[in-house]
Amino acid sequence: MRKTQKESVRVRATPVKRRKTPRGFKARAFHGVETEIMSRAEASGLLKNKGSRITGRISKELVDQAKRRTGIMKDTQLIEFALANLALEDNFAETFQSVKGAIDPSIKLGF
Repeated sequence: MRKTQKESVRVRATPVKRRKTPRGFKARAFHGVETEIMSRAEASGLLKNKGSRITGRISKELVDQAKRRTGIMKDTQLIEFALANLALEDNFAETFQSVKGAIDPSIKLGF
């Protein structure tokens, strides 16, 4: 059947469902601590807009070792995890350094 110019095709727009988790974030892609960090990054809004792009040349050995340590096999997820880990830094090193000497040296700690 041929359509004439007067006939129009109706297209019904369906509303787009908003994702609860950002594109690319899959809890099962991360394990243990990685899942916690990515969940915290998501909750703090760091994973909302994926409009940035990052490129660079990195040592293959560095990438391979990071993948082995984290279990993350996709480069994008590895970079996202590394950046989230830095962005959510808890300042442990600074806090640890600031309490240096706070325990009385005469206290026996058992070792």
